[in-house]
Amino acid sequence: MTERINVVGAGVIGASIAYRLAQGGAEVTLIDAATPASGASGRSFGWINASFSLNARHFGFRVAAMAAHHRLAVDLGDTATTWPGTLAWDEVGAAQDQTFTRLTEAGYPVRRLSRAEFRALEPAIATPPETALHYPTEGVTDLAGLTHRLIAGAARHGARVLLGLPVTGITTRAGRITGLATAEGQLPADRVVLAAGTGTPDLLAPLGLALPMLHRPAIILRTQSLPPLLNHILVTPAMEIRQEPDGRILAPTSPNHQADDATDLAAPPEALADEAIRHIAELLPGAAPRWQEALRAFRPVPGDGLPVMGEVAEGLYLAVMHSGATLAALAGELAAREIIGGSDEPLLAPYRPGRFG
Repeated sequence: MTERINVVGAGVIGASIAYRLAQGGAEVTLIDAATPASGASGRSFGWINASFSLNARHFGFRVAAMAAHHRLAVDLGDTATTWPGTLAWDEVGAAQDQTFTRLTEAGYPVRRLSRAEFRALEPAIATPPETALHYPTEGVTDLAGLTHRLIAGAARHGARVLLGLPVTGITTRAGRITGLATAEGQLPADRVVLAAGTGTPDLLAPLGLALPMLHRPAIILRTQSLPPLLNHILVTPAMEIRQEPDGRILAPTSPNHQADDATDLAAPPEALADEAIRHIAELLPGAAPRWQEALRAFRPVPGDGLPVMGEVAEGLYLAVMHSGATLAALAGELAAREIIGGSDEPLLAPYRPGRFG
């Protein structure tokens, strides 16, 4: 008998899991109180990488996630995810040496660039750094666009999509999950997947379950459309920036955005956007950039900064993580193998919800 699975959350993680579940033959309903990618997935820098990681196993997880993105692109017939590589000079001196050594020893593609080599790759940058690290295999994706394509792919495999319908609770019988309570009534299921990002703890609490989450606000800005200027993802001491295919420059306003641990914004969004534009103008003095959008988002970061994936009660599976841009493709594959394939994926061993007690 085909399993009925309700996936809560139409961000990129929920969309990826719904796609792989439907592809695997499950009867899938994807449900969200708003529209696809209306939360953090629609306000993402979209960087796919493993140069950032929190520990050795997390590094391996992110490397596997990069490979999963290539498989997903083949499945979707997708050319929107691209692999321009990254140039990073946020670290200098001994810190840069340590990163270079760590990644080299781990087998990650990295090379150190001189000022002249950097200038040849990014001639529009006014003042090239003395040295920079080049990660040639890293990629970018428009996460909102990828979310929509995953949902369309899930629908082609028979998934149903319910949008604008708030989930008000998780229903149970004799200790087992039986579906969802919504603003318009019950939605029965054999299993429920919670991929609701920062909304996950509120749905777990009535069941006596807790998922600690960090408060991580962020501002992503977009400039007006500019002529082609940048060829890579750039990680500068002030921020990460990249240029989108339509010419707009995209940048988080906080330095070291992926590891940013600030619990509050340092200034009002407009002031942060103004400061970010000043940094971009210093990098590209001939471009005259101005910001057009400053998008506030809350990143879904579990309490220890690492992904959370796995069953937390009979019939209830969690998938909450940052960064969704890097991890989404792999999360979909692994969750589907566990939920409908019955496997116990070794890659997920460090990321089980039970580690929080």
